[in-house]
Amino acid sequence: MNPQNASRRQFLILTGTATIALLAALRFVQEASAEALQNLPLDNAQAKALAYTEDASSSKHPGYKAGSTCTNCQFFTAATGACALFKGYRVSPNGWCSAWAKKPG
Repeated sequence: MNPQNASRRQFLILTGTATIALLAALRFVQEASAEALQNLPLDNAQAKALAYTEDASSSKHPGYKAGSTCTNCQFFTAATGACALFKGYRVSPNGWCSAWAKKPG
């Protein structure tokens, strides 16, 4: 085997190992940030303004449509339970608010 093939093999091994380590680190950071989120308090001013409820089926808001929940909203991130509208808080996947917008796809 010539030295060029050996260095290419080392490069590929190091690149693969570094990629796996990076992915593991990103996963750890995601999990840590998910744990840092607190549940959205129902007395939060923005939650009140957007008529947020933890149980979509109990919503009496005129804009509510059956079947719409945080789970199928474009602002919801399932991995962390976070909502782009309520920074720093986790929302119920079964919740709903008046800013609900159907997730593309």
